[in-house]
Amino acid sequence: MVCWASDRGGRDRWTDELLALERRLHRRPQGRSARVDARALDAWADPADSPRAEITLDLAGTSPGAWHLEYDGQPGVAAATRSLLAGRFPVVAVHDADGHVVARGRPGSEYPGIVVAALEDVLAGVTTLLVAVASGRRPLLPVPADDPGTDPAADAATDAATKQGSAPSRARRGEALSRHAGRTLVDVGLRAVYRSFYRTPHWRVGWRFVDGAAGVTDLLRLPDGGWRTLPDDGLHFYADPFPIVIEGRTHLFVEDFDHRVGRGVISVVELDERGPLGTPRPVLEHDAHLSYPMVLATDGEIWMIPETSGAGRVELHRAVAFPDKWVLEAVLLDDVVASDVTAFRHGDRWWLMATVHTGGSFSDALHVWHAPSLRGPWTAHAGNPVVLDVVSARPAGHVVHRGGRLLRPAQDGSTGYGGALTLAEIARLDPSTFEQRLVARISPGPLWPGSRLHTLNRAGRLEVIDGSARSPRLPILP
Repeated sequence: MVCWASDRGGRDRWTDELLALERRLHRRPQGRSARVDARALDAWADPADSPRAEITLDLAGTSPGAWHLEYDGQPGVAAATRSLLAGRFPVVAVHDADGHVVARGRPGSEYPGIVVAALEDVLAGVTTLLVAVASGRRPLLPVPADDPGTDPAADAATDAATKQGSAPSRARRGEALSRHAGRTLVDVGLRAVYRSFYRTPHWRVGWRFVDGAAGVTDLLRLPDGGWRTLPDDGLHFYADPFPIVIEGRTHLFVEDFDHRVGRGVISVVELDERGPLGTPRPVLEHDAHLSYPMVLATDGEIWMIPETSGAGRVELHRAVAFPDKWVLEAVLLDDVVASDVTAFRHGDRWWLMATVHTGGSFSDALHVWHAPSLRGPWTAHAGNPVVLDVVSARPAGHVVHRGGRLLRPAQDGSTGYGGALTLAEIARLDPSTFEQRLVARISPGPLWPGSRLHTLNRAGRLEVIDGSARSPRLPILP
């Protein structure tokens, strides 16, 4: 049952003006963040004879004795907007009637630089969090100070913005809007210029040979050099590398994206002790875009679970003539938009992990399923979504055992899609419980130049990652 009241403290004129400005600058339609006429909500009014509500949720955070939300410790959508302006996705906490935190998440967006778009995705994630709470499932995050993905500078900026209050003077409001409009116009212009000279996005795969416990999941950091790049022709990019060793031979499967077609296929290249033997060749195509070719060997067969989120299902393919010929063996999950599905065995069963899109970000809501065999049948985890966090939800490669720990690489999308990697230790996993803690954050930089890093895998001596690259439209450009 929903009871509507005034919106005091939830939204202010500053927020409305900011969002209206961004819609104009980015040519975005009215969305979920647009203000609704209160009369449009009359149909949802609380009738006089309605039963007493079990939970009263005050979205503005001003009613004593009600459940409420806080964004980085402050109530109201204006606080979420200020966090986004400060350059971070807010940690959203659900407080019960006694003020205790009962759930916490960090919903994200693929558009961190566009506040109006990011806010709508964050609000969609908040809806996911509230539904989980109402259903008895309560995703939690570590305390932000214990989170390797937390940026202290962004925290300070958020605190400063919050202390300014939610209702600046007309002069300050106009000045701030003008500054934001100027920065936005410059950013939009620069992006348009870049796209006119370079194909974007463009990814590249890095590879190196390692021995023993010298891998990234052992070091919990990038090594001191040694990466070489899988070359491409500029019209294709390669991403999501998954290697596998079969009968002593190493094959590397990648997403192969053709800029001219605008869709990916799965390709493969063999490597010997010197490196790639030729260029990747297509081995699996689909009506939908293909990526994230998760390959594994079990039960005497070689399997692949490519991402087929565009088809709204999760498919299991079997090699009938490895590595070039594959057949669809089963549909593991149907009617689900699942990104970067990762399968692994733990305990007495198989597990699938993926982020599921339900209207907001594609990268913040981690779902888990389990089954007695890889073919299924698959059962949803009782706690789905087990994690709501743009820093540590979306899978980024095989789950591995290292030093007695079960580690999963995850994508950190807090600065944009594929911005960095995190490594999370799975502390507890059974059909009703999931717990993880972050143990490392790995960013691109001098050891892996570029602005992106979002996949990590190893098979035998071959370790692979991926990241951003430039693909000039004119050959004279660098």
